[in-house]
Amino acid sequence: MDRRNFLRVVGATGALVAISPSTISGRLYASNGLYESYERVQLLNADGVAIKLADLKKETNYIFQYPYIGTPTMLLDLEDSTAKDVRLKSDDGEEYIWKGGVGKDRTVVAYSAICSHQLAHPTPDDSFLQYVQKDKKTMACDHGGVVVCSSHLSSFEAKEGCKNISGPASAPLAAVVLEIADDDTIYAVGVLGGDKFHEYFKAYKPEFKKYYGNARQAKKKVTKSATMVELTQYTKEIIQY
Repeated sequence: MDRRNFLRVVGATGALVAISPSTISGRLYASNGLYESYERVQLLNADGVAIKLADLKKETNYIFQYPYIGTPTMLLDLEDSTAKDVRLKSDDGEEYIWKGGVGKDRTVVAYSAICSHQLAHPTPDDSFLQYVQKDKKTMACDHGGVVVCSSHLSSFEAKEGCKNISGPASAPLAAVVLEIADDDTIYAVGVLGGDKFHEYFKAYKPEFKKYYGNARQAKKKVTKSATMVELTQYTKEIIQY
């Protein structure tokens, strides 16, 4: 199993400590790090077949629900290898280390698709949040290879832990930690960094009723498996400036 996406936190001595996400239960705080484990969930396609790394298209926005039924996650297979051991900081000022992508070339990453600024996110009707390919530019950023929120023109560096690089967002997108099994199938196992789930669930109760029946259903944790599709299949309209 590929476990290069281990969480690394800064210990009291300042040294980096490697931890396997699968061995952690609950929320971890080390001197300068945080990670929350959730159930290990396998990614499936719309036909219920396990997705493998080899199935992924480069620079394509994929969406699945994790760690809750109502919280969208974005998965990407980037064109280039990601950076390693990127130091990031949450809105609360907590520092943490994003290890990097998974897969042979460290190109596969996943992030919570909830903007750290004002919680814009993909819905079945529209999406203001998406990855922009390397050869494109937007009003939010003068280069591609970034995740952009067109709601308020924030951008995040996809190959560096989705750190905030422009616009009003003051924190990275939370990272969803992935593990790759020996047969190349993909699992989500936890969330690294400052997530926005609490604020999100408070802000979008009418939306949860529309899409999930009620807020209680949206707050249920995903178990065993999650269906992943391209963003163009998930939403009716992608909005980008």
